[in-house]
Amino acid sequence: MTDLYSAQRAMRNMRKAAIQRGVIAILDVGTSKIACLVLRFDGDKFTGADGVGSLAGQSGFRVIGAATTRSRGVKFGEIDAMGETERAIRTAVQAAQKMAQTRVDHVIACFSGGAPRSYGLAGQVDLDGESVSEQDVARVLASSDVPEYGAHREVIHAQPVNFALDHRSGMADPRGQIGSTLAVDMHMLTVDTATIQNLLYCIKRCDLEVAGIASSAYMAGVSALVEDEQELGAACVDLGGGSSDVSIFMKKHMIYADSVRMGGDQVTSDIAMGLQIPNATAERIKTFYGGVVATGMDDREMIEIGGDSGDWERDRRTVSRAELIGIIRPRVEEVLEGVRDCLDAAGFEHLPSQQIVLTGGASQIPGLDGLAPKILGQQVRIGRPLRVQGLPQAATGAAFASAVGLCLFAANPQDEWWDFEIPAERYPARSLKRAMRWFKENW
Repeated sequence: MTDLYSAQRAMRNMRKAAIQRGVIAILDVGTSKIACLVLRFDGDKFTGADGVGSLAGQSGFRVIGAATTRSRGVKFGEIDAMGETERAIRTAVQAAQKMAQTRVDHVIACFSGGAPRSYGLAGQVDLDGESVSEQDVARVLASSDVPEYGAHREVIHAQPVNFALDHRSGMADPRGQIGSTLAVDMHMLTVDTATIQNLLYCIKRCDLEVAGIASSAYMAGVSALVEDEQELGAACVDLGGGSSDVSIFMKKHMIYADSVRMGGDQVTSDIAMGLQIPNATAERIKTFYGGVVATGMDDREMIEIGGDSGDWERDRRTVSRAELIGIIRPRVEEVLEGVRDCLDAAGFEHLPSQQIVLTGGASQIPGLDGLAPKILGQQVRIGRPLRVQGLPQAATGAAFASAVGLCLFAANPQDEWWDFEIPAERYPARSLKRAMRWFKENW
């Protein structure tokens, strides 16, 4: 825990240094694509058409380079073949650098998978002075009761969600306010250690420094949910290639995250097996002709499968669109049912607002906006990344929700545990400092 704490602090300092130098890269390592965006920070507030800043207090940045490449060596959002993934990351980063005409040394990465688990923590301390200082916030965060989350897991996010000062609750930032007892509710997200270590090692092999790491589920929610949804309570479902990530937001903070190990790639492999065709052809057919709701016309609409096996009869095969939908729909229903199980486990039905936003590449299947409400509940909409202007046209689609969220996270990260100096008595690595303090107080 302390190693990770110092590693995260080091990453935060690196991110600040990179932003001061002016250029940082965003890397979204997914199962179907690897996306790289290069950001230039120019200090100006990035204003929208109506003169309102894209996000209050955000550092101004522009996207000056963007590239995507087909992901290789990643399964279910986790690295499966190190060499393949390294080559894919190098390809994406080099193409983005070429477009930006600048060299990038620091990247902030996000990933899905890693079997995320959410925990709610609570802590409380009595205040020494009258007003709440930075030190008091650090003390109350350190007093939180961290559960036994397992030896092979790491904390990736640890965020204060709500502060209470005496009888006043629902405070976002208590610093400077007067009271006698400070309490905090925290959300902690853990993932498999191996998943993080493999990703960090892979990026290091590409001669890049990691200046931050985040969960795709969180990033997609940051970019796809509008302000009201983040405030009142909403779920963001990022339907990716290898996994579908679920995050729930309340009062502008993530309060739950989970992942379903199914996504668009499973639909593609179902089509490939059902029609006995290669995966690349199945992906093309899914993209051009896929859907989940069959109409009377679909029986008559014939799709030419094509092929280059040399057997004329086999290469001229056709299939009706209704048959194709018959293959796609059961798998999409299975993915949505997995998502519903995650939402039920989180107690989503108790939130005041039950808005669900679907984003990610697999959310673009035609007819999904009609099928999803039947399985997940009535308030479902298809979302896309918001709040960032100046993106290249290719990066404005739903598939880029987590990459765009990571841009916002780079510019304006939320307060986390490691942004505060943990008091000496709670930090085993500082035993010398503790001894010095004891010596001062007792002699």
